[in-house]
Amino acid sequence: MSQDEGEVREDLFGYASPGPPPPGYSSHGWLEHLLRSGVFAVTAELNPPDSADPYEVYERAAVLAEVVDAINATDASGANVHMSSVGICALLTRDDLAPVLQVSCRDRNRIAIQGDVLGAAAMGVCNVLCLTGDGVGVGDQPEAKPVFDLDCMSLLSTIRMMRDEGRFLSGRPLTEPPKVFLGAAANPFVPPYDFRPLRLAKKIEAGAQFVQTNYCFDLPILKDYMARVRDLGLDETCFILVGVGPLASARAARWIRSRVPGIHIPDAVVERLERAGDPRLEGKKLCIELIQEIREMPGVAGVHIMAYRQEEMVADIVAESGVLEGRTEAQIGLAGLRRQQARKRRTMLEILGRRFRRTEDRDS
Repeated sequence: MSQDEGEVREDLFGYASPGPPPPGYSSHGWLEHLLRSGVFAVTAELNPPDSADPYEVYERAAVLAEVVDAINATDASGANVHMSSVGICALLTRDDLAPVLQVSCRDRNRIAIQGDVLGAAAMGVCNVLCLTGDGVGVGDQPEAKPVFDLDCMSLLSTIRMMRDEGRFLSGRPLTEPPKVFLGAAANPFVPPYDFRPLRLAKKIEAGAQFVQTNYCFDLPILKDYMARVRDLGLDETCFILVGVGPLASARAARWIRSRVPGIHIPDAVVERLERAGDPRLEGKKLCIELIQEIREMPGVAGVHIMAYRQEEMVADIVAESGVLEGRTEAQIGLAGLRRQQARKRRTMLEILGRRFRRTEDRDS
């Protein structure tokens, strides 16, 4: 079998692309492609089911695929057990979607994490978000033993070493490194505010190429943060996606800001929800307004939408925000990517069919 034929067969059956990424790229991924093309990106979380049924994942992913560029598979967020991030990514790559593998350092040591990264890359995962992880005490099994062998910084540098130097932390060489686009989390909304851009700089130095922030409900804080980020030139070396999400009510907003570490919700937002005749609709409107203002902010490369098990609302928010306006059909959500992949596979099937017919003609 020729090399070209081998590449066609590998792509046809869904294997990761065998060649190196394009110059200046770390992966073959759709998210990295859009960001480096200057497209304002939209990502969202797929909250994992408490189930072993793959169709629960596909039902949620089908809604998001119409409007987002990558889907985050959370890794036992809040220290609660759900379907694993690797498992969700395996399902999403089967459906030609672009998952972001979230990796928390809380539950696995460096040996397990390095193996998971290789396995995910082999399945076609191109994006990895490196997280330290919440402590086990905030979850529903506080008696679990935390690991924290690595933290987000050392995890970033570990995967970057695997990718760029082709070796494990032990120094043992890899025969094929993982071609992944590396991300991290950032939180501009908790003090000390002056330290947050410096923290981002450290994550970039460790290997972060994109970051997704915590929820933004306070634009003045974000504007100050982005001004400092631009002063340091960090927006030129890292793509910043600002986290947003709808609030259901004033009561929910108060509960979140008092119980969930790292989330800042101003009093003005709570009061607006309290005055609203329909707080859920008002929370959605607020999220849309935030996206529209964030899109105009220099240095911001996209938004990351978090709405726990509300995939339909995410789709409405993206559509009503107008954030996808100006894109070509092929650039609208992962559905556009799937259309491209389907056309590519049809072309490959035609190529293989022609080769097969030529072989038959020679044999006859």
